[in-house]
Amino acid sequence: MIDFIQQYGPVTQALAATLFTWGVTAAGAALVFFTRTVNPKLMDCMLGFAAGVMIAASFWSLLAPGLEMAEQMGQIAWLTATIGFMGGGIFMRITDMVLPHLHLGMDLDHSEGIKTSWQRSTLLVLAITLHNIPEGLAVGVAFGAVAANLPSATIGGAVALAIGIGLQNFPEGAAVSLPLRREGLSRTKSFFMGQSSGVVEPIAGVIGAMFVVYMQEFLPYALCFAAGAMIFVVVEELIPESQRNEANIDIVTMATMGGFSVMMILDVALG
Repeated sequence: MIDFIQQYGPVTQALAATLFTWGVTAAGAALVFFTRTVNPKLMDCMLGFAAGVMIAASFWSLLAPGLEMAEQMGQIAWLTATIGFMGGGIFMRITDMVLPHLHLGMDLDHSEGIKTSWQRSTLLVLAITLHNIPEGLAVGVAFGAVAANLPSATIGGAVALAIGIGLQNFPEGAAVSLPLRREGLSRTKSFFMGQSSGVVEPIAGVIGAMFVVYMQEFLPYALCFAAGAMIFVVVEELIPESQRNEANIDIVTMATMGGFSVMMILDVALG
């Protein structure tokens, strides 16, 4: 499979990979055709698993290669990593402040970003869309890094990242479509809105790949930027949402560790 993927350019690879991750989001949203709800404990565990995957991906697939590339390029590695990592977090914080959205389980009066009269369903979709941006960007940057021919960037590692992001997108699709169905929307509309939260990933993926292909001197910063953006999402949203029910904290914590382990295995085995 790796040999087949290598036949194509980094932008095409990034597009294909992020179309896959979008497809998994749609698969999760498709649960709405079979049920109106998922056991809350199971949903919390799935969100915890997603958090673990993103934490592991942030380090193994983005931050560590970014540090290595910075050294190979003669940069001050820790400074490059810090600037890129914090830049990603600051970018997400600014986006979080501006983009209207509503986190899962919150009442409409707890919506964040610029205040609007948009419906609750739209705000829920935008909340998931918000953290799909760094996921798509991360995949695109990873494939773009391979084109730089640096030893720390491998096609296997980029594929592992895409698979990991895809795995954690499944509960995100369900987390949007199922609440919308319970609020009275039709199955078709709930599915459409649930999967639409992933449409930003191919866009961000292509932008990320093109950026590093044409501006390779910024590649270490871009990798660390994507890592910082993903960690912001995990700490600000996924972990709090997965541990909202105190009775589930222990099992959700183990699910988070399981997600980290799965992503670590994927990255080490394929990378």
